[in-house]
Amino acid sequence: MLSAALRDALITQSAACATLGSPLTARALDLLAQRWQPEGALATRLAGWQGALGPEGASVPLGLAGALHALVRAGKTPALAGIYRQAGAASDTDLSDVLAAAFRENEAFVLRFIESAPQTNEVRRSAPVIAAAHWLYRCIGLPLVLSELGASAGINLLWDSYALSVGGRVLGPADPPLTLSPDWRGHLPDTATHPPVLSRAGVDLNPLDPVADRARLLAYIWPDQPDRLTRTEAALDEVARLAPPVTRGDAVDWLAQRLTPQVPGALHLIFHTVAWQYFPPDRQAWGENLLAQAGARATPEAPLARLGMEVDGVGPGAGLILDLWSGAGRTAHERIPLGRVDFHGRWIDWTAP
Repeated sequence: MLSAALRDALITQSAACATLGSPLTARALDLLAQRWQPEGALATRLAGWQGALGPEGASVPLGLAGALHALVRAGKTPALAGIYRQAGAASDTDLSDVLAAAFRENEAFVLRFIESAPQTNEVRRSAPVIAAAHWLYRCIGLPLVLSELGASAGINLLWDSYALSVGGRVLGPADPPLTLSPDWRGHLPDTATHPPVLSRAGVDLNPLDPVADRARLLAYIWPDQPDRLTRTEAALDEVARLAPPVTRGDAVDWLAQRLTPQVPGALHLIFHTVAWQYFPPDRQAWGENLLAQAGARATPEAPLARLGMEVDGVGPGAGLILDLWSGAGRTAHERIPLGRVDFHGRWIDWTAP
């Protein structure tokens, strides 16, 4: 029997999928919430799941949706694949039956799949990072050292490989593997020079390999969003080619090590996109303390910045906040709201000057 907690999590995620432009996934999750009766070992695992099941916790509904898409992409559920190809053109009863059969007939696969937390790897989240980096370069004029928290496969650690195109203007390299064109409101930063990057590194509790884990990464992209699949495939190809370093470990412990050496002549940019909010409260508090201590050591020759794109309880989308510690002669710590961003980067409301 479906627990009330899982039913609520499925309904919440269904609404989020609808808002983010995936009516097919929204419908599937809603039908699971209303009609699904898990069976066997899968029912036992779901009933015994510890902690929050929804977006604020393990995101189990996203894991279940990802498992279904992975089965379709692997050719293991022809009936569901047919419904997906028709964008859900089936009755509620038929779709419910096919979903239940997919879980029942592929129980072992689903159990393995949902044990790893979902990782979106949405490359359009690079768009606000590109804009913020150009804004910083205009203000500070120093090359960058990059540190990404919650980097997963490293797709957004390579934001400087991509281009941002807005209203006929392009920020980024001349021949990018991928061009991002979000709906944009506000002034685009006017720095023409692409900020140079001296070095980069990321951290994740479970970093994914762009080749070995490609099937899992693509399964998390919703099946009725082929444009996202195309972008993600292009980004994964770039990650496989450039291999940015992503360390397996606790983000805050890793951050402590990254903040210890200063790099004279460079701005250290720490960034995270829809990741910090998942850190336990005590790790968040320790991370904030580490940043404040490192910010107090910042100098004009070795400034520090932290860019966060995270849920802030305001909406719509996520807040985009820049913390800047630029040393003597400037305010010790500036917190600069840059705007708001759709969770999948479809639009950006840029408010920075």
